[in-house]
Amino acid sequence: MTPTFALQSTSSPLHVAIIMDGNGRWATRRGLPRSAGHRAGARAVRGAVEAAARDPAIAALTLYAFSADNWRRPAPEVTALFRLLARFLATEGPRCAANGVRVSVIGRRDRLPAPLVSAIAATEAATAAGSALHLRIALDYSARWAIGAGCLVPDVDLLIRTGGERRLSDFLLWESAYAELVFLDRLWPDFTVADFAGALREFHARERRFGHLPGAAAR
Repeated sequence: MTPTFALQSTSSPLHVAIIMDGNGRWATRRGLPRSAGHRAGARAVRGAVEAAARDPAIAALTLYAFSADNWRRPAPEVTALFRLLARFLATEGPRCAANGVRVSVIGRRDRLPAPLVSAIAATEAATAAGSALHLRIALDYSARWAIGAGCLVPDVDLLIRTGGERRLSDFLLWESAYAELVFLDRLWPDFTVADFAGALREFHARERRFGHLPGAAAR
């Protein structure tokens, strides 16, 4: 079956996606283990989620937490990251439920450790009624795999990447066909609500033409 691709108008609720890059470099520059960078990154996630939930223009926020290629990292780092993710879901699930944030995880689950899979299921169930924001966490995720499996999601309006890199790294490739891209040199643990607001201002200042001539989209 050929997947459908419906372009969203600029007046529609926004789908914002973030490639959260730079945790390891943040820790290394401070003489800390990489796991400390991931813990700091988790704190930055909370600020981004709260900011998105307060913004009525944002309907969905997708965060790139662990790519299929990240399995190539040292096993102790992967194990520590999964433990951190499980704890994050266990602690942030109630907060999300209280704030009307629905949490779901996209990507493969068959390769994840059982405690993390259980934490995912519990968080998704506890937040299923949330309507203020749909928080989607990409875990063991590959856009190429998702396209092949037909696991497509709503079009991305704004894609933010921290850490200074200028590429999509196998993240939401199909859905980002017409996304506005904002690349920041700031490492993810240093990402602030002000950075988020600045990216949104830049997004709203751009003219999204979707192949039309300038000004034609508005007419």
